[in-house]
Amino acid sequence: MLRFSFFLIFTLPLVSVSAQDQTKLYAALEAGIAAVEENVVVWRRDIHANPELSNREFRTAELVATHLESLGIDVRTQVAHTGVVGILRGTMPGPVVALRADMDALPVTEMADVPFASKVRAQYNGQEVGVMHACGHDNHVAILMGVATVLAGMREMLPGSVKFIFQPAEEGAPPGEEGGAELMLKEGAFADPTPDVIFGLHVWPGTVGEISYLPGPFMASVDQLNIRVTGRQTHGAVPWGGVDPIVVASQIVLGLQTIASRQLDVTATPSIITVGTIHGGVRHNIIPDEVELTGTIRTFLPEVRADIERRIRQTAVHIAESSGAKAEVTIRNGYPVTVNDPDLTLQMLPTLQRIAPSVVRSHQITGAEDFSYFAQEVPGLYFFLGVTPADQDPATAPRNHSPYFYADEGALPVGMRALLSLTVDYMVMHAQ
Repeated sequence: MLRFSFFLIFTLPLVSVSAQDQTKLYAALEAGIAAVEENVVVWRRDIHANPELSNREFRTAELVATHLESLGIDVRTQVAHTGVVGILRGTMPGPVVALRADMDALPVTEMADVPFASKVRAQYNGQEVGVMHACGHDNHVAILMGVATVLAGMREMLPGSVKFIFQPAEEGAPPGEEGGAELMLKEGAFADPTPDVIFGLHVWPGTVGEISYLPGPFMASVDQLNIRVTGRQTHGAVPWGGVDPIVVASQIVLGLQTIASRQLDVTATPSIITVGTIHGGVRHNIIPDEVELTGTIRTFLPEVRADIERRIRQTAVHIAESSGAKAEVTIRNGYPVTVNDPDLTLQMLPTLQRIAPSVVRSHQITGAEDFSYFAQEVPGLYFFLGVTPADQDPATAPRNHSPYFYADEGALPVGMRALLSLTVDYMVMHAQ
């Protein structure tokens, strides 16, 4: 502890927080982590065993709100349906730091062999499904509950305020509903007070406790693609009597792949166009009228995102026209690119390097995150926390969204320490 405090005193810019006060801050932080670690594990297991789908996180939200209120934190509930926003005001002036955890689970039947495995069933898109925290959001909620506990116990020493954002529907709102980070912002999650910065983490395959980060564009934007190809129905034995939309759809699939591989500068930024479903026809010897394709588009730059959309429409429409068919292209924009503010990342990197057993620079991730909406409003830093058990290889272990996904609880204290240290370090650096 002496070495830890000494290092901080001589590496953080001193404004209005004295060296003695800094020493007290970090001593209280470490003592708080030690005191709450066991509770964090209990919360994580309870949330894991009782998962809830997007916009239906009623039990989780109540658990969070009750806990924050018990700490004397000002709480607002039902933000974006089930979201919870807590405000902890320090006794000294300083910046406002926002911390975010997502709460929703996935329609996945758990196969992991753990005593707290989910047995929950629910309705999803008209079907009964298993529900599982297959993306690890149970860990995020438990970590942030622990962080709130520690910071509430230090409020008399905090040079600033903290906004705790427990967000629903990161995995996407149900059809016909709004949700997630975008709706939370619409409903005032960043109001009174407005944060100066926001930090967030996500459990991910990697050595337990390892932190990975990347300045700038980190996670991709995501757009949903739908193409309806209309031909003319005919007998399968007489294809010249109609227009075959199945063959046209096949040509479109291949044509789309040349956009990323042959029409864009692959050395500038990665991009992906994936066709995930093809539906058409009802019988082996009937050429149908229509075929529907759906897929996903991933990019890392706004200008590339717009360019790809234009090229997709052009490619699909012209291929269809060349065969006498018609293609209707619909692209539904999803989450924007998750961008880590470069200056904030550089400023806070020493904090992460100090508290984690390993910190590595990541490559760009083609997954998407609606933390991106928060990071469009204020400078943000989002990072991954390794949770692969020691007896598994992170490269081959079940990943997020797998029914076998499991997060090693040894990473929980590192996650707490990361968010706590980022918060306190930023406050000390920018104290008024």
